[in-house]
Amino acid sequence: MIITDVTCVEYTGHVRRDEPIFADRLRRPTDCYPEFRSVPAQRFPEVAEGTYEVRSIFLHVDTDSGLRGSTAQLSPEQAAIVMTVLKPLLLGQDPLAIERLWDVMYRSAIHGRAGAGMTALSAVDCALWDIRGQAFDVPAHVLLGGPTRVDVEVYVSTLGDSLEPGRVAARTRALAVDGVRAAKWFPRWGPEDGRAGVAKIVELVGTIRDAAPDMEIMLDAWSGWDVPFTLDVAAATRGLGLSWIEEPLLSDLSEGYRSLRRRLPEGVRIVGGEHEYTRWGYQRLLADDVLDLYQPDPHWAGGISELTKIATLISAAGGQLIPHGQSMQCNAALTFAAAPSLMPRMEYLVRLMPIYQHFLAHPIVPDGGRVAVPSTPGLGMRLAEENIVSARAVGAP
Repeated sequence: MIITDVTCVEYTGHVRRDEPIFADRLRRPTDCYPEFRSVPAQRFPEVAEGTYEVRSIFLHVDTDSGLRGSTAQLSPEQAAIVMTVLKPLLLGQDPLAIERLWDVMYRSAIHGRAGAGMTALSAVDCALWDIRGQAFDVPAHVLLGGPTRVDVEVYVSTLGDSLEPGRVAARTRALAVDGVRAAKWFPRWGPEDGRAGVAKIVELVGTIRDAAPDMEIMLDAWSGWDVPFTLDVAAATRGLGLSWIEEPLLSDLSEGYRSLRRRLPEGVRIVGGEHEYTRWGYQRLLADDVLDLYQPDPHWAGGISELTKIATLISAAGGQLIPHGQSMQCNAALTFAAAPSLMPRMEYLVRLMPIYQHFLAHPIVPDGGRVAVPSTPGLGMRLAEENIVSARAVGAP
């Protein structure tokens, strides 16, 4: 079997929603500047009342056996790198020789060891795992050594949800009824908001706690805070059962993270790592010993192949990881092949995942706060043709 073609295709579809897909946005590192703070949440075109246009760029790797491996949610920049830099390295090659192809792509993109270059490589690697599973007619987690269990608990990320207290309470109660025991929220406030910002975050956490007394609560600052503000938030929310603060600082601020580890109240964990790349990046991150839980993303950090190596490093260090939630399919493959003590949960983005999986015939959806072990060969990336309104090739020069 050899690779005969590599394409990137943008699919357009329509989804029905009672409200805009995003009610709010996460905080961004640039929000420290007033002109960036005013940037609104992403808007999806409304093509008819209550119907919104969504788009997704898929990578397809075709073979002479008729098998096609796919990855979703590429950026235009990733697609361009795949089509101009990586495609010539893949044509005519054995798609099952994943380790060799990973190494060739890595060595050929000397400036691609992180950032967009590595996310493009990651997309190819995941598509190759989709082919491998189909070739052996088993889900990808079986080829990785699973299944280790029949289902996995999810924690829900509320990215895009409104932060208005009444809507926060309603969402929290609904999640609890659905069997969800842990939820992550994305406060917009940061250091420039001072005490008023801390007070708004306390109100957010208190609203969640009042709506669901047993809910585990996480906050994601998306690299938008600093050390004093993080300490103030942790102190002010003490007694409300805050479980973790995610990425409070920019990823490069190791000394800042080290300071937080020394000074945070007992019981508040610092987690992160979604913006780190490859086993070598994680080797440095583990040596810094500044995180309590790690969140590598297979779509960004090097693909499924590289995540297995990163997981081994974390396991050897006595740590835990929950893959960042960009792909339910890749994350399920990894999680169901790992010991529960190493990967205890999966992440589910309650607003984004229905959009990310809109074009898939077999989306992965939690039931009762848990995801069942997949049974579809490969990664389960077959398209739901009925959801495609239009398609166009992208990324080619």
